[in-house]
Amino acid sequence: MKGLLFTYALTYGGALASLVNPFIGLLIYVCFAIIKPESLWHYSVPAGNYSRIVAAALLAGWAFQGFGDWNFGRARVVVWSLLGFMAWYMLSAIFAINQEVAWGDVEAKGKVVLPFLVGITIVRSPAQLKQLAWVIMLSQGFVAYEANMSYLTGGFNWIREIGFGGMDNNCCAIAMVCGTGFAFFLGLAETGWKRWLAFAAAAFMAHAIMISNSRGGMLALMITGGASFVLIRKQPVHYVYLLLAVIVGVRMAGPSVWERFNTTFAAQEDRDESAQSRIDLWKVCLQITASNPIFGIGPNNTPLVTHEYGFTKGKSPHTLWLQTASDLGLPGIAMLLTFYFSAILGLWRLAKEFDPLAPELADSCRMVIAALIGFMVAAQFVSLLGLELPFYVALVGAGYLKFSGALLASFSAAHYEEPNEIDTAAEHSLLAATS
Repeated sequence: MKGLLFTYALTYGGALASLVNPFIGLLIYVCFAIIKPESLWHYSVPAGNYSRIVAAALLAGWAFQGFGDWNFGRARVVVWSLLGFMAWYMLSAIFAINQEVAWGDVEAKGKVVLPFLVGITIVRSPAQLKQLAWVIMLSQGFVAYEANMSYLTGGFNWIREIGFGGMDNNCCAIAMVCGTGFAFFLGLAETGWKRWLAFAAAAFMAHAIMISNSRGGMLALMITGGASFVLIRKQPVHYVYLLLAVIVGVRMAGPSVWERFNTTFAAQEDRDESAQSRIDLWKVCLQITASNPIFGIGPNNTPLVTHEYGFTKGKSPHTLWLQTASDLGLPGIAMLLTFYFSAILGLWRLAKEFDPLAPELADSCRMVIAALIGFMVAAQFVSLLGLELPFYVALVGAGYLKFSGALLASFSAAHYEEPNEIDTAAEHSLLAATS
């Protein structure tokens, strides 16, 4: 019943509020994209157009406000590469083998790219970016909490057995990997109870990855931990936090988790059928890309032809990157990789600039980097075409890049000694510049 009330309140109340303040609609849309109310509360929330209602109000509010601010600053490569990717998606669909599947996938992708565009044009301050980050973290953390409670108290591991919201166990694990790094660094950027709430969410997500039985998710989680060691502020207290996270993670991983993970690196003669088929499917994607290097064979059309290479009909290639190449051709995968790598590299440089001025903002940049690195590693093992979370994580990063010029200028103009005063002055300058 609580889930039903929550869904209706956010859908209809949020839709009305979005007409005046579209940022509210963005927060609700992102929340619904992650928690998927009809799946999370399937026993009380009937199927409905909740996200569509919010999206319609969000777009209307965006139009009423003149379609926002299109001065993207340092985020311009991130934004325009995504828009180029979407344009190539549609162009590839024109030449697709199966038009119905291709254009259905174009519609699904548009439901992610359009909110990203709306978001980057309507977000007006770092304070709003922090609010968006908390919505992302709390939404993904709540899904992880529910999965853990079902497993620990109810004895039903629904992540492994049935997946969530149309995603199988591997897809769920990748979303959790992306959320784990995000939550950990969000905690470092906060203080007091907010820090420990974010750390708790990271722990729930990490354990959800372990019970998912996804080897790709486990490997990506470990790589995220290694990346966090490189990214983290070089202060003893932060290393203590990271060490604590590692200890908790190792403690949560039981023998079955380690046994499953160790099969990732088995020799070919000892490799199980699932692992070997992935490698064979990756080779198929490379063959298709070599034969169709410009437009590919059409969005989400690769599973339609894998049976021609000896697999069952409709077999997924289990790799986002290689399937994108075979679906859209080399220009398509190039633009998608540019989208993610330009965000990571831009935020890496920005974090170094922020470090001596505003360490918390530097941690916010690292938050996005860690999440995207984890996602990009894990996505090699799953065809995760419909996962929305990494796009919204990248939106947070693009927002910091967009505001970086005004922030750095306001910091350099401030002549206060107290960090809190510097932050306040910077925020006031930025709000004046973006209002």
